[in-house]
Amino acid sequence: MDRFSARRDRLSRRDMLAGAATAAVAAVLGAGFVRADDNTLSFEQLYGKISSLGLEFSDRVKELKGKRVSMRGFMAPPLKAESKFFVLTKMPMALCPFCSSDADWPEDIVVVYLDDKQTFVQAQQTIEVTGVLEFGSWTDPETGFVSQLRLTQARFRSV
Repeated sequence: MDRFSARRDRLSRRDMLAGAATAAVAAVLGAGFVRADDNTLSFEQLYGKISSLGLEFSDRVKELKGKRVSMRGFMAPPLKAESKFFVLTKMPMALCPFCSSDADWPEDIVVVYLDDKQTFVQAQQTIEVTGVLEFGSWTDPETGFVSQLRLTQARFRSV
C-alpha cells in the first residue's frame, strides 16, 4: 500500500468516527436531555389557564421551579438607587408596580432578588436576568413586600 492509500484509509476512518459522534450527540439531544438554553422563560409563558381562583401558573413555570432560568424585560424604577431587589416587567414602567398586595399582583412582573446590592439601569433599557425561579405568595421579611413570582440568587446584564 502506498502512502496515499494509507492516508485515504485514515481519512475514511476519521470521517466514520466523526459521523458516529455526531449521531450519538443527536440521539442524546433527541432523547429529551435538557440543554442550557431550554431554561429561558418569557412573560407569555408565566400563566396558564384562568380558574375561579384567578390566573394559574403555567406548566412551564411549574416545570422550572427551583431551576436557574433566564428572562428578558425591563427594570421598574426601584425604591432606592442601590438595592438587592427590583421588579422585572414586560414593558417599561414609570412607577413601581411592587407596592401593592398579591391580590393586585400584575401578571406581567417578576421580583428579582440579587445576591448583592447593585445600582440599577434606566427603565427603558432591556435587561436579561438569570436566577432561580420560585412561585407562590411570599412576603419578604425585610421589606414586607408580597410577591407571586421571584428570581432569587439573580444577576442581570444589559442587552
